Amino acid sequence: MPFDPPGPDGSPPPSAATGISSRLVLLFALTCGVSVSSLYVLQPVLEEIRADFSISTSTAALVVTAAQFGYAMGLLLLVPLGDLWNRKVLAPSMMAASAVALLLSALAPGFGALFAASLLVGVSAATAQIVVPWSSSLALPSDRGRVVGVVMSGLLLGILLARVVSGAIAEVGGWRAVLFVGAALMAILAVVVYLLVPADRARPPQAYGTLLASVGRMIATETMLRQRMMLGFLTMFGFSAMWTSIAFLLSGSRGERFSYSEAMIGAFALAGVAGALAAPMFGKLADRGHLRGATTGAWVITIAGWLLLAWPGTPLAALLVGLVVFDFGVQASQLSNQSAIYSLSPDARSRVTTAYMVTYFAGAVAGSVASGYAYDAGGWNLLCLIGIGSAVAGLLLWAGIDRWNSRLTRPR
Repeated sequence: MPFDPPGPDGSPPPSAATGISSRLVLLFALTCGVSVSSLYVLQPVLEEIRADFSISTSTAALVVTAAQFGYAMGLLLLVPLGDLWNRKVLAPSMMAASAVALLLSALAPGFGALFAASLLVGVSAATAQIVVPWSSSLALPSDRGRVVGVVMSGLLLGILLARVVSGAIAEVGGWRAVLFVGAALMAILAVVVYLLVPADRARPPQAYGTLLASVGRMIATETMLRQRMMLGFLTMFGFSAMWTSIAFLLSGSRGERFSYSEAMIGAFALAGVAGALAAPMFGKLADRGHLRGATTGAWVITIAGWLLLAWPGTPLAALLVGLVVFDFGVQASQLSNQSAIYSLSPDARSRVTTAYMVTYFAGAVAGSVASGYAYDAGGWNLLCLIGIGSAVAGLLLWAGIDRWNSRLTRPR
């Protein structure tokens, strides 16, 4: 996969870190949001899929599992290629593959075909985790935190809004229309990204196996990476646990006072949008050298969000404000972690992303599984206690990490 060569005077191509325009930052944010949304668009329409194919609820839910498994495979096997291949070609190629996979899903004649296509949708959705380090490499060091913050906000908005938009489209055209629209968006974005993003810089060639093995070596040798991986696990554990269980609360599955429709439940994701939009200020704090304070603040805000969500009696106002505060804290924690790991090695940001995001994704899976058992055992109150515990554990872990790092850097 060729790279654009240096200029005639030996200067690097435009993609070297000479700065990135606001237009490209927004394009990257949109690309991340649309790419990752394909993992979640079928969640609100699982009942339609079940009825269409005359299958059980548990079987219908397997399409979501297939997409998540494919995403994990994409993180492990494709994202490291961002350090090897030309991302100007790699990312649009994966986006085109995503468009094809979504189209195949929309045309699936049976559940088996939909399951297989969903697996491919998940693999190609890993495009989002190629774009994030790509945006970081294009940004000036003094602006990297802000740029990553905006792009990550796009990713989180994609996760939060996917269910809302999917439900609205399905109301008009059914579940297949959701996939047709997604395929069209990905195809258009693939062309736009290829045409507008500057050329990637050349990097030394290396074998694919060596590239994958180097991910493990980086985990073994980079203390900061391991630290942020642990923090990322706890961050996503709480995020996944909360958003998995809130549907049960709002539907009144255990006799709670709420009894909202699926459309209304999906609309609650809009409360998290405010937090996602506000959180990039933490990226600016990191740019100004306040990464330690930003990390501490992120965990404190996350705990505050959980406390609001756990307010006795679960008043609607506390729930809505809690969602805003909670998502703000989660996004701020994610930005702090990524600002830290992207400072490690400019030539290995895709591999660093793979290591971090695999752990992050594992936290999501663990949180989702734990939330189901917790809600069955003790409802929303027990779920919130577990969430508060995970956030407090994150703050204490960070305090220990910060103290350890300070001792290592203290003059003797």
